[in-house]
Amino acid sequence: MELTVAEKIRIVLGRQNKTLTDLAEILQMSRQNLNNKMKRDNFSEKEIEDIARALNLGFEINFIMEDGKKI
Repeated sequence: MELTVAEKIRIVLGRQNKTLTDLAEILQMSRQNLNNKMKRDNFSEKEIEDIARALNLGFEINFIMEDGKKI
C-alpha cells in the first residue's frame, strides 16, 4: 500500500522534529488551511514543491514509460 502525500509529509515532519504549525508558518499559511489540506490529502504540484523546499527536501514528479524511461 502506497503512502499518501499527507502521510509522507507527517513522516518527514516527525523526522525533522517539526509540527504542522511549524510548516504552516514557514509556508505563510494558516494552520487550519494546512490541516484541511492534510485531511483531504489535497495538494497541487506547486504546493508539494513548496513544502519540499520549506523542509529542505528534494522533489520530483515523473511519468514513467513502459520501457522504464522517465519523462
